[in-house]
Amino acid sequence: MKDSKIKTTAEIDLMENAAYVVIDGQLTKMTPKQFGEDTIIWKDGKVLDVIRSQRVRMSGQDTI
Repeated sequence: MKDSKIKTTAEIDLMENAAYVVIDGQLTKMTPKQFGEDTIIWKDGKVLDVIRSQRVRMSGQDTI
């Protein structure tokens, strides 16, 4: 029996800082933030959600 999966390729720029998520053949680029954290939530072997939090460095500003 032959494998029924279709192989697909994508070209990415290795000089650019980023993370990539692939779900069912669709590529999603996650761009970097100045400061912060990304948490990937998995369900049944696939990425379900990404939680993006951002850190703000306190340096005497009036508001953030």
